[in-house]
Amino acid sequence: MKVKLISIHKTNAAWIQSGLTEYSKRLSNYITFEHIELDVNLQKLKTKEAMLAEEYKKVNQVLKKSDYIVLLDEGGKEFSSIKFSEWLNKKFVSVNSDIVFIVGGAFGFDIELKERASESISLSKMTFTHQMARLFFTEQLYRAMTILKNEPYHHQ
Repeated sequence: MKVKLISIHKTNAAWIQSGLTEYSKRLSNYITFEHIELDVNLQKLKTKEAMLAEEYKKVNQVLKKSDYIVLLDEGGKEFSSIKFSEWLNKKFVSVNSDIVFIVGGAFGFDIELKERASESISLSKMTFTHQMARLFFTEQLYRAMTILKNEPYHHQ
């Protein structure tokens, strides 16, 4: 089983890329983690719906039918770090496929992707840039792993 993070568009801020690299490296001590950045060209598309459809098309190309899909969406379920680690632990036991978290583009997710997803999680009630959401999620995934291993990174 892998845990994957799919992001729409590339990370262009060096400090965010540095953080993603650091937490991805740390995660390798616990799980197989992969961050996939999709390059989606939306310049010629004029409507929100067309942009969402194009993003879904790109995402769908890297998904497997068996993937357990979790959207990182402002309307999703909220967790504390400890509750997220407990949720994740249950998924590790009950899901027999890759767990794929997806950060969407500026307009969220296409309706087809929403219907295909198993659930949605919110990182916060606050709004973050999509690039920052990647970093925050990756750090929280690492934090969850240290909580599950009862390691001192998260002070309880």
